[in-house]
Amino acid sequence: MQIMAIDVGMGTQDILLYDDAQHMENNIKMVLPSQTQIIARRIGRATGAGRDVFLTGTTMGGGPSGRAVREHIGAGLKVYAEERAALTLHDNLGKVAHMGVILVGARDTVPEGAVRIGMRDVDTGAIGTALELFESQLPRDFAVAVQDHGEAPDMSNRVFRFRHFRELLEKGGELERFAYLNRVPAHLSRMRAVMDTLKQRGNSVLLMDTGPAAMCGALNGYQDSPVVVVNIGNGHTLAAVVDGNRMLALFEHHTRSVDAPKLDDLIRRLCDGELDLEEVFNDGGHGCHIQEAVGFGNIRSVIVTGPNRNIMAGSSLDVEYAVPHGDMMLTGCFGLVEMFRKKFGQGQ
Repeated sequence: MQIMAIDVGMGTQDILLYDDAQHMENNIKMVLPSQTQIIARRIGRATGAGRDVFLTGTTMGGGPSGRAVREHIGAGLKVYAEERAALTLHDNLGKVAHMGVILVGARDTVPEGAVRIGMRDVDTGAIGTALELFESQLPRDFAVAVQDHGEAPDMSNRVFRFRHFRELLEKGGELERFAYLNRVPAHLSRMRAVMDTLKQRGNSVLLMDTGPAAMCGALNGYQDSPVVVVNIGNGHTLAAVVDGNRMLALFEHHTRSVDAPKLDDLIRRLCDGELDLEEVFNDGGHGCHIQEAVGFGNIRSVIVTGPNRNIMAGSSLDVEYAVPHGDMMLTGCFGLVEMFRKKFGQGQ
């Protein structure tokens, strides 16, 4: 079995070409700039050259690319965008137009000279070209993680995103519930866009959110439970209490808003059932949901992963840094592969 696992973050896209005929350590691995970083650079070059841009393609992760669009418009240049690409900037196209983006329909004409920039979270052409240079090729099956806030044009995307997480915990919290094989709920617009792109290849595609994917990878090899798993990403920090195969409680915050003492406190109160959604949300985070409180004294390990895991260097907790297969940056990919194998084996 071969699986192309891609963990799409705000800063990097971490890539693993998994082949079960090889030792995991011998599989092809790449850590590359994320697509939103790449597109932001392309827009920035057009800004520097004084040229308008035309955004085509589909919905993807924003952040750096969205800032580049605003800077381009602020420089007095025009941004044209197809509707699906424009949804990257906001779920409400009226707000996108208010930003100054010119929405383009199928029959509209974009002025000559505008730089055409394709929007997508996964560029199979670029990755395939890189592999061909090393006498390899893309496999049929993909497992991809993206952070999806969901499509909520009339609601805070923080509220909408955390409502989705809460519902999964209320349904049982099994880790498999966070993975979608060959079908994605309609409201997860970013995952749906990736699915639409990759299903054109006639393959099997698994989609997960980046936080749960990293947690699945970080749990590889841990037998004791319950544990706390913390993924400290470039943009977001997600912490969850996991008992066996079930997620019992979690919170999500912005990494820029936390440090070690704050995380220590949030983790303890998450376990003890003393943290609530409003506190985290009002502090600028996404929220918190506790389905079951296990008590911090019953936690067997606090497992930390993510590119900003060094934040916990000053922690008062006895933390363990997850390094599955000796490669922390591929933690999400390892989780994706494991979940693909489980779901595919179950025929789900």
